[in-house]
Amino acid sequence: MTTPQTDTDPEPRKRNYVIISADDHLIEPADLFEDRLPDKYKDLAPKVVETDAGHQVWRYGGATYPCAGLDVGAGLPKEQWTLDPVRFEDMRPGCYDIEARVADMDRAGIWAALSFPGMLATQAGMPFARTRDQDLGLALVKAWNDWHVDVWAGTYPERMIALQLPWLPDPEIAAKEIKANAARGFKAVVFPEFPTRLRLPSIHSGHWDPFFAACEETGTVVCLHTGGSSWAPVPSPDTPIEAITTLIPASAMFACADWLWSGVPLRFPGLRILIAEGGVGWLPMLSERADYALDHPVAAETTWEGGLKPSEVLRRNFFFGTLDDNALGGVRMAVGMEHVLLESGYPRAESTWPDTQKTVAQNLGILPPADVARVAYGNAARLFGHPLPSRAWLRMEEL
Repeated sequence: MTTPQTDTDPEPRKRNYVIISADDHLIEPADLFEDRLPDKYKDLAPKVVETDAGHQVWRYGGATYPCAGLDVGAGLPKEQWTLDPVRFEDMRPGCYDIEARVADMDRAGIWAALSFPGMLATQAGMPFARTRDQDLGLALVKAWNDWHVDVWAGTYPERMIALQLPWLPDPEIAAKEIKANAARGFKAVVFPEFPTRLRLPSIHSGHWDPFFAACEETGTVVCLHTGGSSWAPVPSPDTPIEAITTLIPASAMFACADWLWSGVPLRFPGLRILIAEGGVGWLPMLSERADYALDHPVAAETTWEGGLKPSEVLRRNFFFGTLDDNALGGVRMAVGMEHVLLESGYPRAESTWPDTQKTVAQNLGILPPADVARVAYGNAARLFGHPLPSRAWLRMEEL
């Protein structure tokens, strides 16, 4: 694919590595719901509107969903990062246009990517799940998924890994959607890492078992994106934002521990769970501590069953994304690198784009070549059953 390069576009990077990003994002385009809803819902669909302040936002159900500059700041200098809402024309087109997205992936030498929702659907389609008219809410989830599989992942299926929204109000319906969507090419589903923080039933309750069973049966990867439940470990009411940013990996660790001890991976041993945007530096501690907790139960009897140690289940069922961890030697020694996946984070400000190739060399270069290959692309290709590029693509550096 070739796309004209403008003066503001970075030069194509040399492709020393195959890269599959397990955590990118997208911004829903204004025409997403056109011709994808029954006629009776067309006037009720979310719409992009102009505010009195001159912003463009998605509006649905009386709420507005803006896009902060930090969410689309990839490649910009830090002095241009902002929390202010950004208009579509001020974003890189790759945020919402699939042709431009693949062109930006080519510029950075990124072969394929998993794209999480960004502006409207938040992390797991909660605006639709909270719709009073549940038939409308389900229609919106289906329309979003139709757009994703037909346009976003369907235009270049070898470049995009199809990720769906779940139907959270009813796990039985959600399970049926998982099975139907697997037949359409969906490889993953995003799910809240802390459902109770969204006033949904706990993962410990068994409520979600039909959904998890469908994911296990179809090989659909359950993706937990850190921050997707609008919760972070904030120690004090006046904790500064820098401390909260520091603690983002702690959110991922909390989620992993909760899911590990929930019994879900024991009841569904074939279920695969990806924790995105939480780093991996905490993994050795969690692995060791979980085994310690099993061997030193506080209660007379532990609820753990299945014959495996928690650390073994951790290495069987869980996968982890890494954006910019640079101390992976300890992770390799403690838990191995077979379940660690690279992230580029495009188009967010903290993204490694357009220098993701350089980041691989800096952060993974000290590892054995086999581990570099696993993290950069091999683990993701295996997890999602995704194809690898030809040698011709690796050699193609001119767009």
